[in-house]
Amino acid sequence: MLLPVFVWLVMTQITPMFGIVMAFEDFNPGKGFFHSDFVGLENFRYMFDLNDSRVALRNSLLIALGKIIGNLTIPLLFALLLNELKQKFLVKPIQTIVYLPYFLSWVILSGIILQIFSLTGPVNGLLKFMGHEPVLLFQNAGFFRGFIIGSDVWKNFGFNSIIYLAALTGIDHTLYEAAVVDGAGRWRKLWHVTLPGIRTTVALLGILSLGSILDAGFDQVYNLYNPLVYSTGDIIDTYVYRAGLQGLDFSFGTAVGLLKSVVSFILITTGYWLAKKLIGYRVF
Repeated sequence: MLLPVFVWLVMTQITPMFGIVMAFEDFNPGKGFFHSDFVGLENFRYMFDLNDSRVALRNSLLIALGKIIGNLTIPLLFALLLNELKQKFLVKPIQTIVYLPYFLSWVILSGIILQIFSLTGPVNGLLKFMGHEPVLLFQNAGFFRGFIIGSDVWKNFGFNSIIYLAALTGIDHTLYEAAVVDGAGRWRKLWHVTLPGIRTTVALLGILSLGSILDAGFDQVYNLYNPLVYSTGDIIDTYVYRAGLQGLDFSFGTAVGLLKSVVSFILITTGYWLAKKLIGYRVF
């Protein structure tokens, strides 16, 4: 029964990894992998010499860090609020409403967001009503990172909160009863029972998110950005797409992608080690 899965894994995940040899070659599609000139680390040196590469790396780190923080804290706060809600009949309707954006692709959501913040959209309409001049918000590099982080958290926080809600249901209710006997109020129960009860879940999500710290979201950024915001919105994935595919520099694009994968592997390994040392949590 596992054989088809292993075949799929080898064909789609392992075999394509052979293509990383392009990062160490001056790859020529006409010559192929075996006959292209070997250049060693020249593509990596060239990458670090380019200012565009450093800008893309900086943007990827800032955007990804913002997304990690937002996608860890906002779903946690939302799950805690739902868990404390006394009107339980409101829980499911609220969950349904906030889950909806998660099931829409970035192609659809990007079109909606761009229309909302366009010159003729409702946001600029409100600004005009208040006596302000309309603003091209998605053409302003200073606002772009905030829009990317905020829209990603808005799209995902409803679905991510499911994990926290599931963890909350696993807390032993006798602990709350014991806390009440000891005179604990709602905040004390939250601090001393609820949060310690889900700390391993928070640690696991934090560890897993570290692996994608350089993955700032190609689909989202590609559908929202434009040349005016490259200085703050261009990330590694979009940079690789432009340099490797549109610019036909396959070796350079592969080198940038390989560096991203290596750094992500180091970060997720470090995060796992810290979780094991600090709170004794182990994935395996």
